[in-house]
Amino acid sequence: MEKRKKRFGDRYDGYRVRSLSPMSYIVPFIMKTRNDACNLFSGSIELGRIENYIKKKRREDGLTGFGFLHVLLAAYVRLVSQKPAMNRFVAGQRIYSAGEDITVSMMVKKSMELNAQESAIKVVFNPRDTADDVYHKMDKAVEVARQEGDSNLFDNVARVINYMPALILRAFIAFVDFLDYFGIMPKIIHQASPFHCSMFVTNLGSLGIPPIYHHLYNFGTCPIFIAFGAKRTELEVQKDGSVEKHKYVDFTVVSDERITDGHYYATAFKQLDWILRHPDCLDDEPEEIIRDVD
Repeated sequence: MEKRKKRFGDRYDGYRVRSLSPMSYIVPFIMKTRNDACNLFSGSIELGRIENYIKKKRREDGLTGFGFLHVLLAAYVRLVSQKPAMNRFVAGQRIYSAGEDITVSMMVKKSMELNAQESAIKVVFNPRDTADDVYHKMDKAVEVARQEGDSNLFDNVARVINYMPALILRAFIAFVDFLDYFGIMPKIIHQASPFHCSMFVTNLGSLGIPPIYHHLYNFGTCPIFIAFGAKRTELEVQKDGSVEKHKYVDFTVVSDERITDGHYYATAFKQLDWILRHPDCLDDEPEEIIRDVD
C-alpha cells in the first residue's frame, strides 16, 4: 500500500481526515477535551483458546515471555489494520489519522520491588505486524527501559522540566500544549511523551485486581485507554447439565467518542472479540490493509 503524502493542514504525526460528516467537524468544538468525550466500555475474554495459543508460542516458537498482554496488543494492531478509524486522534479541534504508525504506551516497573520507579515506554507497531513482531518489539522496549534505569528519554525530559518552579512549569506545559494545538510542538517532546499515542494499556492483572476505567489525558493525543485485570474462574452449567470451569479476563476501554461514531466502535469491538477468540490468525500478516478515508 502506497504511503499517503502530506498535504496542507496535516501534522507531522497525523493526516487530517477531511471527508467526515458535518457533525463530526462540529463535535470537537462542543466537546473540547477528551474527558468531555469519554465513553466507557467493558467486556470479558474467555481464555481457553488464548491459553493454548500462549503455550504453543512459548513451547514451539521459543517466545518464553509470551503472554496475554502480547495477544491483546497483537489483536489490537490487527484490528487497526481492518478498522483504521480506531487509529485517529483529535488535536486542535480537528480529527486526524495516525496512518500506519500504531503507537502503544505503557508504564513499566524498573524492578519488581514495591517502591520501584515506573517509567513510560512507547512502542510503534505496523498494521502488518504479527504476534511474533509484537512480542519482539514489546520485549525489546521493556528490556531497554529497565537497562537504561532512569536515563531514558521520558525520564530525562521529565527530570529537566521538574527543576522548574511550579508557576513556570505550569506556564511551560500550557505553552507546549498551545504548540501541540497547532501541530508544531518540538518532536523531542512528542517522542518522549507517553500521552501522544494511539492507545495506552495497563496490566492490572499483575497486581491481582480487576480493571479500572482509566481516564484519558487532555494533554497529548491518546484516544483509547485499555485496562485488563486478573484472571478469574467461573463454573458454568452446560446444556446437558454438566458443569465446566472457564477462565476469563475482564477488560475496560475508555475512548474518545469524537474520533468515530458509535456504530463503528461497536463493529470494531465485535471484531476485536472475534480476533481474540481466534488468536491463531495473528501468526500471519493480514491479507489486506485498509487505509483510513481521506
